[in-house]
Formats: sequence, C-alpha cells, structure tokens
Amino acid sequence: MDRNEFKRFFRACNPSKTIWIERPEDRDYYIDFTSVRGSDIVEQLGETISLLSPDPTCQLFTGHIGCGKSTELLRLKFELEKQGFVVVYIDTRDELEMGDVDVTDVLLAIAQKVLDTLEQQSLDLKPGYFNELLEQCVQFLLTPIELKAEMEFNPEISFLGAKMNLGKIVAKTKDSPQVRDRLRDYLEPKTNTLLQAINGDLIQPANVQLHKQGKEGLVIIIDSLDRVDNRKRPDDKSAVEYLFITRGEQLKELKCHVVYTIPLVLMFSNEREALKQRLGGGNAPMVLPMVPVKLADGQNCEKGLELLRQAILARAFPKLSPKERRDRITEVVDRPETLDLLCRISGGHVRNLLSLLFRCLQQSKQLPITRDRLEIAIRQERDDLMLAITELEWELLKKVSQTKKVTGEDQYQILLRSLFVFEYRTNEFGRWFDLNPLLEGAPELT
Repeated sequence: MDRNEFKRFFRACNPSKTIWIERPEDRDYYIDFTSVRGSDIVEQLGETISLLSPDPTCQLFTGHIGCGKSTELLRLKFELEKQGFVVVYIDTRDELEMGDVDVTDVLLAIAQKVLDTLEQQSLDLKPGYFNELLEQCVQFLLTPIELKAEMEFNPEISFLGAKMNLGKIVAKTKDSPQVRDRLRDYLEPKTNTLLQAINGDLIQPANVQLHKQGKEGLVIIIDSLDRVDNRKRPDDKSAVEYLFITRGEQLKELKCHVVYTIPLVLMFSNEREALKQRLGGGNAPMVLPMVPVKLADGQNCEKGLELLRQAILARAFPKLSPKERRDRITEVVDRPETLDLLCRISGGHVRNLLSLLFRCLQQSKQLPITRDRLEIAIRQERDDLMLAITELEWELLKKVSQTKKVTGEDQYQILLRSLFVFEYRTNEFGRWFDLNPLLEGAPELT
C-alpha cells in the first residue's frame, strides 16, 4: 500500500467518521450487520413510515453510543429518499449544547433544519405567524441583554426572513447559556404555540406542496439526542426522563413522520411504559445491538466476526469483493489471527473496533499491523477504561458476567452508558448482556 493509499485508509478508519451511504465514496465502506443483529431495524422504521403515510408517525431508536446508529439512520434517509420522501436529517450535536437541552431548543433546531431543507426543494412557503413569533423572541432577547449588533432582525415576513432570523437565534442560544435561559423563560409557556407555528406554517403546507410535486411527504430524523447529559434536575428528575417522558407528548406533536434517537438508559427506566405511550405513540423503542463476536453460550459467532473483519478490509480495499479482500489480509495485518483478535476485543462495538485500529495506525504509521503493536494498543485502551470503574461497579460487572443480565437499577445504567457492558440480540438466543471484552480477565472480576 503506497503513501496515498495509506492516507486514504487512515482517513477511512477515523472512528469519528460517519458513513454517509448516499455518497458513492462512502458506500463501499458500508457493511450490513443485519443478519447477526436479529432484525433489520432500518427496514422496520422505513416500512412503518411507508405503510402509514400520509398519517404522521413518531418512532424511537436507541443503542449504545458508537454502535452505528448514525450510519443506519443515514441508510434510512437514503432508502426513504429513493421512495420519494423528503428527509430532514438533524445531528443535534451541531445545533444544541448537549449538556443543557430542553424541548424548545429541540423544536427550534428542528424548525431551522426544516427551513434549510425546504429551501432546497424550492417550496413557496409564507411562514408569517412563525416569523412573527421569532420576531417576538428576538425583541425579548434584546433587552436587557445587548445583542443588537449580532441579532439584527430581518423584518421581511417571508421564507427567507424566517430562515435568517431562526439561524441567528439557534446559533446564539447554543453558544450562550445566558441567552439560552432567557429564551426558554419566554418560550416555555408558549411551547404549544411554537408547535402550532411549526406545524401550521412549515410542516403541513410543505407536505401539501410536496404531494402536489409527486413526493411522498416530509420525514424528520433527529440524531444524537441519545447524547443528552443525564444530569439531575432541581426537581430530582433526570434530564433525559424530563425531556423524553415528561415532555414527550409535545415532541410527538410534529405533523409529519419523525424518528428520534433516545438514550439507551431509558430502556431500563421505571418510566419506560410512559415513554412508549407519550413519545412512541404506543410503540416500543427499537434497539440497535452490538455485533456479536460470541454467543450467549460462550461459543464464537463466526458470522459476526467475519462481518467485522470485512468492516476493516473494506476500508483497505473498498473496490474488491469480500473474497478478494480476504486474500489480501496480510497487507493490513501480519497474520489473520491479529485481525481476529482486533475483532474479538472490540466486542462488536464498531467505533471501538475502529478506535483500536486507529490507535495502531497512529503509532506504527505503516502496514501491516503487527500482533505486538495491537496488544500495546489493547493494553492502553484497557488501562484507560479501567480508570473510571469504582469498587461497586466491579461488583455489578461480576454479576453481569455471571447472569448475562442487566436490571433497571441506576448503577447498571452507568455500566451501559460507560460502555463497560454491551447488549446483544440474535434470533437464536434473544437478548443478553456481556462485559466489554477489554475488561475480561481483570483481577477485580475474580
């Protein structure tokens, strides 16, 4: 592999890179793990939207951070667009301060991205009432906070005027806690009014015009809300329970198809049924599990391991067939067993798989990766992970290792959020939990 190919491989292995399957250059890197994850969740999400359209739907999607949710949601976007839907994809990390998120923040971010997308569709919308509401927000913000130089309001009651004004508000509220709190004070009592403005001036007129153009309608995918900080609120309720359960009925009121990512810990909350009814419309959240590297009975999952191997080899040889890639495996690692170790130690967590590989590439700066180099990277990752584990958590980890189960207790939720424990599902064994393989063999577990 020459220098240019190594550079391309290095970039493709960046664990922070999301595969946008609609891009031909990314599509070659995509590996479909559906056959070992128990079900095709993207197909289920898409079919629900297609079959129930034009009636609006609200669906919930979750899984471990880094397990591949964004890639799958972008596949959903790609598939729905092929069917004629107009899809608004929102990565909330770009629009919101994830350590401090409330309902009105989410709704404004959604409205901004809807406006951006509808502009690209050349729709003739006149969001008069919505823009009037934005003007009221800006005028409220201008005093006592001096923001006039930065937030001069566009007086044009038009699509463009709304887009410009909302962009300024969303950007300022993300950057400034003071502005964020003040805007919430104003909008919180008007949440239903804000919803009516978004629905009445943006979503519903857009759907009418899209149908006239022969389109299927509007779909909004809200990604990365699973990263909302789960801090305790002054009322002793967790931030995620407040956002998704207490305020869930309002988030569900958008008059189009919506898919929300939610934190995995909500699956173990005592309020799970309330979440299902208020935000999910009676439907349970769909969970994207890990890729199994071994089964609940301890046997290797060869099919899962092979797909993980291909996830690495496809980044090295994107234009080759799976068999042709396997024939060139020693150009990437010194021997096949090295790649197998990398796949097993990742636990089927795709970002962890790439993170370990990326660390090897950063340190060796060449291929093939040797077994010694990989073992050094594993030791470093293990040491970093174990620094955060408390004595109580070690005891909980022992129980998970023995029972393959996780309960709804708060301590167990920490194990999931910290990636100490992974969830797996297959048709043969159903659902089970197991330790992050980086922790296996730790003296604290004996």
